[in-house]
Amino acid sequence: MSEYDVVVVGGGAAGLSAALVLSRARRQVAVVDAGKPRNAPAAHLQGFLSRDGMPPRDLLAVGRDEVTGYGGELISDKVTKVVRASGTGFELLLESGRLLSARRLLVAAGLRDELPDISGVRERWGRDVLHCPYCHGYEVRDQPLGILGGSPDSVQHALLVRQWSSDVVFFPHTTQLTADQRQQLVARAIGVVEGSVRRIIVEDDQVCGVEMADGRTVPRAAMFVRPRFVPNGDLLVGLGCALDDDGWPVADAAGRTSVTGVWVAGNTANPRGQVITAAGEGSAAAIALNADLVDEDVQQDVGRYLLGY
Repeated sequence: MSEYDVVVVGGGAAGLSAALVLSRARRQVAVVDAGKPRNAPAAHLQGFLSRDGMPPRDLLAVGRDEVTGYGGELISDKVTKVVRASGTGFELLLESGRLLSARRLLVAAGLRDELPDISGVRERWGRDVLHCPYCHGYEVRDQPLGILGGSPDSVQHALLVRQWSSDVVFFPHTTQLTADQRQQLVARAIGVVEGSVRRIIVEDDQVCGVEMADGRTVPRAAMFVRPRFVPNGDLLVGLGCALDDDGWPVADAAGRTSVTGVWVAGNTANPRGQVITAAGEGSAAAIALNADLVDEDVQQDVGRYLLGY
């Protein structure tokens, strides 16, 4: 069995950032990653100071090199089970059958986007069917944009996207607009097309419009869709970590959960966090984790000192 101070589950921005800080603190660290990043469909990431426009895969490649350069270990595998070992430690079983032991566990496995079952949405996801205007709004600025309704905050999404274009159409789909919401949309010069959406129209590898259930078509160059965020939290649930009413792990500002020795960072606990946010949360969790380990090291050394060895 391989032994580590910290095992990080998830090799995205949060997990790699944490591993970098911990490796530089001379901790034995392993990052276990299944190789399925959430932002894989996106060609570029935006809003990351000094890395704006970099392809996500390139950011991860640089991060992996930095972690291994300080002695961190990268393991391409999937954690299938975690059990409590002696004290505050853990044992992890990987899909390959390998066993790891860790004094502390950091879960940075992110989340998954649950998309509406409309033709074209999944196929164009991350390209010209988009979620975050802060990530992609500038790249589609001043173009004819659409916002798909159906989620609780889709109207607010439309009002936000209006910042990037004066030609915005809201498709309520299954959303029942209140009088106040309709007034806000009209006041912001956002068009409203009633009825159910059948599909996103794609021609020449580019979104070009929306087809309604009654056959009408509305030209659009890109669509914004608010997915349902689902945490990748099975390991946390299995360990007994407290969850909030929406199913997200309860943690303090540094990522410490309700279970001793278990920490979280990035989209695993913060669904709104962007890449740069996740990286910062990973760094903060790593600093707090190392401090926690130092406290334990001191207690153990004091005990040995008092016993004379």
